[in-house]
Amino acid sequence: MTSGPAQDEVRRLLGLVEELDPKIHAVSAVNPHALADAAALDAETAAGKARSALHGHAVLVKDNIDTAGLASTAGSLALAEIPPTTDAALVRRLREAGMVVLGKTNLSEWANIRDPHSTSGWSAHGGLTRNPYALNRSASGSSSGSGAAVGARLARFAVGTETNGSITSPAACCGLVGLKPTVGLVPTEGVVPISWSQDAPGPMTLTVADAAALLDAMAGTSTAGDLERGVRGRRIGVPRDLWGYSPAADAAAEHALAILSQAGAVVVDDLALPALKDLDDEVALLLMLVELKVGLAAYLASRDCAVRTLADVIAFNAAHAEQELAWFGQRFFEQAQETEGVASPAYLESVDACTAAGLAELDRTLGEHDLDALLAPATGPAHPIDLVNGDPDGGGASSSSALAGAPILTVPIELAHGLPVAASMWGARGSETTLLQVGQALETGRDARTGPLPEPAFPEWV
Repeated sequence: MTSGPAQDEVRRLLGLVEELDPKIHAVSAVNPHALADAAALDAETAAGKARSALHGHAVLVKDNIDTAGLASTAGSLALAEIPPTTDAALVRRLREAGMVVLGKTNLSEWANIRDPHSTSGWSAHGGLTRNPYALNRSASGSSSGSGAAVGARLARFAVGTETNGSITSPAACCGLVGLKPTVGLVPTEGVVPISWSQDAPGPMTLTVADAAALLDAMAGTSTAGDLERGVRGRRIGVPRDLWGYSPAADAAAEHALAILSQAGAVVVDDLALPALKDLDDEVALLLMLVELKVGLAAYLASRDCAVRTLADVIAFNAAHAEQELAWFGQRFFEQAQETEGVASPAYLESVDACTAAGLAELDRTLGEHDLDALLAPATGPAHPIDLVNGDPDGGGASSSSALAGAPILTVPIELAHGLPVAASMWGARGSETTLLQVGQALETGRDARTGPLPEPAFPEWV
């Protein structure tokens, strides 16, 4: 049987999915045409044609991103019956770059915007995704399947989406690199929305170099060519008011600062983001809920499905409560349905407040201290899964970048009691190249000190 590198990779990964995914339930659908697609790309390789540096490599795509002919559900049974007929814009770009769509990854249903007591990694369509470093622990959300799949080495490349923390947190908890780009850098056409002011698809990979290459394919950028610039003279700010919720996460971030300092970066310590900390959580939530109601209706108009509006989805869930509402409700959906649109005074006030706490506060802090980036613990080690009570409250570094529509990069640092912990770096809108250069220096320094994170061993309990 003739073969080639793309087919060999796809066969190997499909074998790993068959062997290992029953432990973690990260992959919600496998592309039945993956081997045929790989064979076509191998023929191009044999003819001397390579579309990009990622030609022939396989990628997993989060299940809230449209893929033609393949279930694209946002985890909901309401979207499971009829697949989309066209690819999302970013999936078209991946195929044009010569990548093979290996399959779809599970997620926290509706990207964790359905109810405040949700359990990350659970969806009615895909079931419960588990962390490969400890099967009783959360893979985190909402890009849980993408994070768990890459962490488990089921693929080298995956795509996630983030509104606030949905790439950062699963990347940190599953021991991989995650990048949420500047909002608008990667097209969101064909992506199930939450908030047009905060949503961004991004790469989830095992290395910073792979994240840069995947971003370039998704966004048409050129970040991968200058990763070795180094960090000598780069100024890294430390907002200490985003620390302190996890000793293990704090220790990892301190180690990250030491690595970057040794590599020549200037650490500017003892900063704070007071406007961010003072923002009322309900105000930030209102912005997302207004944009959810409007944006979801626009997305659903592009799909052949039984639901056309948020009200339809709420009714569908109520009618299928045994499957959809088995573990938690839909309070956020119900709150969103009651919102009064983008012209309402409440929404306009929330936009002003979120801009002040996000973009204005970030730009002020970077400018006053002449900083290239900020650094903080990404989030604590993965918490135990609790379907009954939902996710516990925790800490994280993503709100500043989320409200600003700015990029954030998460890099794993070490294991704490067998669980990955990571640092996150974020900066001004459009600063992806700088962040990836800082991340590359951090990864290089980590590897020189302790080596890459050990591969997961799928223990039942930690």
